[in-house]
Amino acid sequence: MGRRRAQELYRAPFPLYALRVDPSAGLLIAAGGGGAAKTGIKNGVHFLKLELINGCLSASLLHSHDTETRATMNLALAGDILAAGQDAQCQLLRFRAHQQKGNKAEKAGSKDQGPRQRKGAAPAEKKSGADIQAEGVELKVENLQAVQTDFSPDPLQKVVCFSHDDTQLATGGTDGCVRVWKVPSMEKVLEFKAHEGEIEDLALGPDGKLVTVGWDFKAFVWQKDQLVTQLHWQENGPTFSSTPYRYQACRFGQVPDQPGGLRLFTVQIPHKRLRQPPPCYLTAWDSSTFLPLRTRSCGHEVISCLSVSESGTFLGLGTVTGSVAIYIAFSLQRLYYIREAHGIVVTDVAFLPEKGRGPELLGPHETALFSVAVDSRCQLHLLPSRRSVPVWLLLLLCAGLIVVTILLLQSAFPGFL
Repeated sequence: MGRRRAQELYRAPFPLYALRVDPSAGLLIAAGGGGAAKTGIKNGVHFLKLELINGCLSASLLHSHDTETRATMNLALAGDILAAGQDAQCQLLRFRAHQQKGNKAEKAGSKDQGPRQRKGAAPAEKKSGADIQAEGVELKVENLQAVQTDFSPDPLQKVVCFSHDDTQLATGGTDGCVRVWKVPSMEKVLEFKAHEGEIEDLALGPDGKLVTVGWDFKAFVWQKDQLVTQLHWQENGPTFSSTPYRYQACRFGQVPDQPGGLRLFTVQIPHKRLRQPPPCYLTAWDSSTFLPLRTRSCGHEVISCLSVSESGTFLGLGTVTGSVAIYIAFSLQRLYYIREAHGIVVTDVAFLPEKGRGPELLGPHETALFSVAVDSRCQLHLLPSRRSVPVWLLLLLCAGLIVVTILLLQSAFPGFL
């Protein structure tokens, strides 16, 4: 049997670092670039239109937004506003897609723009703000506010996250400080030192609690700038006296079938890479007590990124060696895995949302996970629907088994009943 492979959706002309999915418009947003180095590698944010064609999910380039000399390293999405981490600053972008009408669409289609670009196609070079039309769809991107969010000697914003009401966003970077900003004015409303060293990831809960993880081996829970508690994983889970672990990622997720229920998920990786690498771990935490509920090894490949599906049912993982996996959140059991799908570090993963156009695009599959990597590729990972037996059929089988057992006992031992 041949090696299992993921479907390649799109290939960009630059390394990809960040990924988001807009369910209302059916857009896949991938960003990256070559940075300020004069290597000829562009920097940009690509908006891809997701479509279901002959039962297969595909993506075509709808708009290419040039970010000039700044590569986008992280993204957050709130409605039609994107927060893009570019070097030491956070740039807000607003995008709007609409259908062209009548002759305007025909004229746009008659221009010499070539066919729509799908996987493997090199996108055409466009100036900043240029619009690419596809089948009467037009998308415009507007630069909003931009502010510096990191002030270390070598400043870099490493993570950005919107609040659940989309009125604020939080940023973290190499100076170890969390900064909270109003949207869209980008007025700073809060700043505090969260870690000694870099902030690796952060997550905002619906109750306003903020979880931060850093290179100082610590994970904290905050209410505004007040420390609520510290996560204690190594004290409650597997311990390796000679192998220090640090937190790599954190995400909040809903608890399926429990309205208002919430879980926190974290990834722990060895701080140092050894010749015989110890395993990485995936942990689920109670969101009220912040005590670990369960921990499971997720292999010896170092985890690079984590995503939680909209319903909280699935977890997506990417690794530094290019592998991609899907886990079920309740039991932390692995359901899907492709080794070295990208062949190089996976920089971001994102699930197809379960609202908007998500169910239509998903088709007969249970979930869909997108992944991007430094190899410039965006791949699709589909989890087939798992077959389940109806409860009534299980009850019928149990009743039948009981009847057959009684008849056999009666036959073997006359007068048994």
